[in-house]
Amino acid sequence: CFVCHQGGATITCLEEGCDRSFHLPCAVAGRCVTQYFGPYRSYCSDHCPGQEVEVAPQAGTECLICMEPVDNQMSYRTMVCPACQRAWFHRDCIQGLALRAGIGSFQCPMCRDQEAFLPEMFAMGIRIPIRAPLWEDVQTLNELVERHSRCDASECLCPGGREQAEEEGPWQLLLCCSCAAEGTHRRCSSLRSHTANWECNSC
Repeated sequence: CFVCHQGGATITCLEEGCDRSFHLPCAVAGRCVTQYFGPYRSYCSDHCPGQEVEVAPQAGTECLICMEPVDNQMSYRTMVCPACQRAWFHRDCIQGLALRAGIGSFQCPMCRDQEAFLPEMFAMGIRIPIRAPLWEDVQTLNELVERHSRCDASECLCPGGREQAEEEGPWQLLLCCSCAAEGTHRRCSSLRSHTANWECNSC
């Protein structure tokens, strides 16, 4: 292995005439690329594919996933979405996202593109498992569908407290029509009985 200089089972670079070989676990440290689709091709750091988009990150650009600075140019470590060409991220960060998201939910963190994004990430050696995202467990789904059920007015006037809500009348709870993350009783925000929508101060 040209990375760790140890023996054992190795992968040889697919480039014709190249005899460099490496262990699969050493690939990232050696800036090698293994394409996890089709015949599972591997390339050493000298012959690995690179992104073809001709863009460079602006000074101070941060990775959309970890919010740490990316390199000042496209590199093995620094990648960009081929669709929007504005979403920059570290290879390790996008690999982590791919492992959590699975093929059905893996997409550009900014523009949500999959059509150009998925093939590019596959070609760049990002391993994308064919399964549902890890966040689709029962607890997470319950949290996502749970409706906000509390009055968030600065002063709640309801005798039963912030958690009490009725189907209609002054103690009917309205949720913010923009974010649905805050609520208010009609009376607590001086809303008339025919008012159908309410927007919280944050929105």
